[in-house]
Amino acid sequence: MSHQTRRPFLKRTAAAGIGATFTIAGTKASGRVIGANDTIRMGVAGIHGRGGAHINAFLGMKNVQVTHLIDPDSRLFKSRTELVKKKNGNTPKCFQDIREALEDKNLDGVSIATTNHWHAPITVWACQAGKDVYVEKPCSHNVFEGRKAVEAARKYKCIVQHGTQRRSSGGIAKQVAAAASGKYGKLLVVKGYCCKPRWSIGFKPVEEPPKELDFNLWLGPAPMQPYHKNLVHYNWHWFWDTGNGDMGNQGVHQMDIARWAIGDKLPSSIVSMGARYVNEPNHDYKDQAQTPNMELCVFDYGETLLVFETRGLVAKKKEFPRKVAVDFYCEEGAIIGGKFFPNGNSNSTDKGESLVKVDAPVQPGGIFGNFIDCVRSRKRETLNADILQGHLSSALCPLGNISYRLGENASWSQIGQAMGDNKEVQRSLNSIDKNVRGVFPDLKPVYQLGPKLKFDPKAEKFVGNPEADALLTRPYRKPFVVPEQV
Repeated sequence: MSHQTRRPFLKRTAAAGIGATFTIAGTKASGRVIGANDTIRMGVAGIHGRGGAHINAFLGMKNVQVTHLIDPDSRLFKSRTELVKKKNGNTPKCFQDIREALEDKNLDGVSIATTNHWHAPITVWACQAGKDVYVEKPCSHNVFEGRKAVEAARKYKCIVQHGTQRRSSGGIAKQVAAAASGKYGKLLVVKGYCCKPRWSIGFKPVEEPPKELDFNLWLGPAPMQPYHKNLVHYNWHWFWDTGNGDMGNQGVHQMDIARWAIGDKLPSSIVSMGARYVNEPNHDYKDQAQTPNMELCVFDYGETLLVFETRGLVAKKKEFPRKVAVDFYCEEGAIIGGKFFPNGNSNSTDKGESLVKVDAPVQPGGIFGNFIDCVRSRKRETLNADILQGHLSSALCPLGNISYRLGENASWSQIGQAMGDNKEVQRSLNSIDKNVRGVFPDLKPVYQLGPKLKFDPKAEKFVGNPEADALLTRPYRKPFVVPEQV
């Protein structure tokens, strides 16, 4: 196993004057024409958790090799290397620093399954190095860097696929097409649900990071901060510096389906409310995490509202089950669970109707197979989830969170008035409150209400709100910078 050191690399970049930002050039692997029988050499960045699925997906494909493994935590290299050797016979190179891997002219593409806050920097750097990219959802940690990922893909003519795999589902595509077709009248409300169990992560003490983990690299663009075990390897999702809460974790899949039906644009306004309550009564129902696990966001698209309901206090009581879904409410009824209900509501006695026939083509091969097909053909228009689609859907997650983060505690009547009188919005508000009170009957919930923020979808800026605009990006920690000019 080749465990690369980054010391010579850093000396070279320092000598070249690279400081505030990192760029790489002259290693364009994807410039070569890759024939049907040529081997595509992939690197996987972030090899814990979801990264294992990336590795297995590529190992199962003909004429595709996993040749590079990249992760700041070198404890993972041995097991992942053995997996690659067993299935494909080759020994991958291992790197803690993505920048070293990108220098290798024998690398064709990078598949990114890191923390959210590393998705866009690696995408931009990989495109600058001429590598094609599969980037896990969400493609960005904030709105600014998502747009830069799109710009980098276009500038360097790279194939960049987004990890919203529902885009490769023919069944989902038909629901979306039916909702958007006008055959059931105007699409009035699209409601996404992300109701998965997200209970307490407790409190982990500050300690020294493991010697095998390069914590400076793991933090990357995020501010330097103390290490604790609630950051590495999964609970980083619930901290603002590295994650986007469950809306930007599981929820971005449903957000993407909802936005898919509306079209290729961002909303004109956003308003959010929510709270974080967990099973920690000894700590005032709080834990170490920061992001809300009960949240409602309303995105105004003019004729259509996108309503997104996130509830994490589920699955412990039968009256609050898991629910991960998207419902479409049209003038003539609702599409729920792949069926049409003229009365707008599904129940145990109403079995619904089959959907109208619509044209909803999806490229074959699944999300990973479609990516590899496009790497060979160089036809980005045949990607099921092009980076632009990824950006428009991923951006909704930080946009909703920005309203929440700028909010203040409010009375229930203030919340109801601010969120609007649409019946689906009000139904979700009541679901959140009922869920909290049902789980914690002795608790008097306090919710945070964000301001209704006007947004310019073309400029991708808020209207007259510098405080909100500041949260569209972040102060990047050098040299892990997403540049204005990619």
